[in-house]
Amino acid sequence: QVQLVESGGGLVQAGGSLRLTCAASGSSFSINAMGWYRQAPGKQRELVAAINSGGITDYADSMKGRFTISRDNAKNTVYLQMNSLKPEDTAVYYCAATGAKGIGWEYWGQGTQVTVSS
Repeated sequence: QVQLVESGGGLVQAGGSLRLTCAASGSSFSINAMGWYRQAPGKQRELVAAINSGGITDYADSMKGRFTISRDNAKNTVYLQMNSLKPEDTAVYYCAATGAKGIGWEYWGQGTQVTVSS
C-alpha cells in the first residue's frame, strides 16, 4: 500500500507563489506516475499536472507557464511550484499516484487547501 501526504498549502495574495510537496511512503516502489489534481467548491476535480517516472510532464492548459511539477525519485516526492497565482486557483489540491503499470490513479492524498485572495 502507498500513502501520500501533501503539505505546503495556505493563504496567498494574487500574484504570489506557493510550493506544494507530496511525499510517498509504504510500497512507493510500485509508483509510476505522480500528479496533482484540484477541486474547487462546486466544481469537479481536475488534473493540474502529472509527471511519470521518466520525468515526462503534462499540464492542464490553464496552468501552463505558471505551474511547474517536478519529482525527486530518490525521495519519493513530487512538487508543484505555483507562480502568478490567481483567485480562481483557490481549491483543495490533491496528490495522486498510479501503480507500477501507470494505468489509473490508484492512490490519493488527503488534500491541502490553497486559497488565493484578490
